[in-house]
Amino acid sequence: MAAAPRTLSGAEVRARCAQGACLVRCRRRLYDLSAFVRLHPGGEQLLRRRAGTDVSAALDGPPHRHSANARRWLEQYYVGELEPADEQVAAPSRKECLDLVDWRKPLLWQVGHLGEKYDEWVHQPVDRPIRLFHSDFVEALSKTAWYVVFLVWTPVVLYLSWVSYTALAQGNTRLFSSFTTEYSIPVHKYYFPFIFLLGMFLWSLIEYLIHRFVFHMKPPASNYYLITLHFLLHGQHHKSPFDSSRLVFPPVPAALVIGFFYGLLRILLPEMLGLSVFVGGLCGYVIYDMMHYYLHYGSPRKGTYLYGLKAYHVKHHFEHQKAGFGISTRFWDYPFRTLIPEETFEKEE
Repeated sequence: MAAAPRTLSGAEVRARCAQGACLVRCRRRLYDLSAFVRLHPGGEQLLRRRAGTDVSAALDGPPHRHSANARRWLEQYYVGELEPADEQVAAPSRKECLDLVDWRKPLLWQVGHLGEKYDEWVHQPVDRPIRLFHSDFVEALSKTAWYVVFLVWTPVVLYLSWVSYTALAQGNTRLFSSFTTEYSIPVHKYYFPFIFLLGMFLWSLIEYLIHRFVFHMKPPASNYYLITLHFLLHGQHHKSPFDSSRLVFPPVPAALVIGFFYGLLRILLPEMLGLSVFVGGLCGYVIYDMMHYYLHYGSPRKGTYLYGLKAYHVKHHFEHQKAGFGISTRFWDYPFRTLIPEETFEKEE
């Protein structure tokens, strides 16, 4: 028989808030969001607003709409009921699809067996770390701290930028030279900044297309291997969106993807022109990964561009998984008509 929920008095709640806890009330149910509130858009502002207030202000957050996934997420932080005892007790939380896998074992080899339940399960986020592999060594390789991306790829961007600029400065790079010498167009070193920005712009499109059509494909329920691949590529991130070790791409698999795009540009463009576009795209990738980490763990000031982008990305995770595919920018969501509707972002009172 399940134990009765713990009951907390207003005095106990005040004491815990005074010690720095962030308690939130939904009807009589109490949730301790101390470990999560700073990751939520507006969390820092909410904490500052609550400082020194009475118990009702400390418990009830600003009124704004939350998705069903957000409400399921909230149940992970349930700590008890608020007095008085004569109020109607809220219904117990639903476990939904949370118990379809054994969290004590690596998930990668389990998810393929979920079949038609996989898509619903993977889009019900939880706040817990994910283990993918049995091998400790392989598991370690699948995790990456955010700064590793910056440390590995920034020197490459700087070096290849210098190589591209100095090569263009020699004046030997010409566009269309493989088709005609009479009408070929010289590519001067002064063009390098614009070519670099073109590469960044192209990366933003590639980022959008990969996110939408690869990461958010719906694998066939009968295909164990495609479900497993989807979970490895992106499903794990939607299942546990605040697993800090899995928010950026590990350098080894990233190098394979980056090498593919470099080879493609070498085929399509003259060597140094292709390298100039490539290094701009590589810089765009580094910015994308850093931005993605910040949107999950940063606390941008309310009203700023980054605050809006963080709220937009949170909506993508918890409510609109089939829209809002832009991460470093919303730009491509406009022409492809995948923009999250503005009316879903209700203003705080």
